[in-house]
Amino acid sequence: MKKLTIFKLKYCGYCKRALQYVDECIAENPEFGRLDIVQIDEREQYQLARQYDYFYVPTLYIEDEKVHEGAVTCEQVRSILKRAFES
Repeated sequence: MKKLTIFKLKYCGYCKRALQYVDECIAENPEFGRLDIVQIDEREQYQLARQYDYFYVPTLYIEDEKVHEGAVTCEQVRSILKRAFES
């Protein structure tokens, strides 16, 4: 298992949706709940967020690899969680 980092903004609708998808996927597959999922709000943790290369939120990283940037579907989130879990 690898760490999944999600960059977000508090009032971003796409970010809220992505986090809902994460919760839904964990409810469907409780093993995903064992993943180390870190959420970074780019306004509240600006200095940390600046260390990563992305332009849009939500952005998802597995370890140090950017795996998705921008609006995301439930299926994409499921695939990302599965990839992080199986790594």
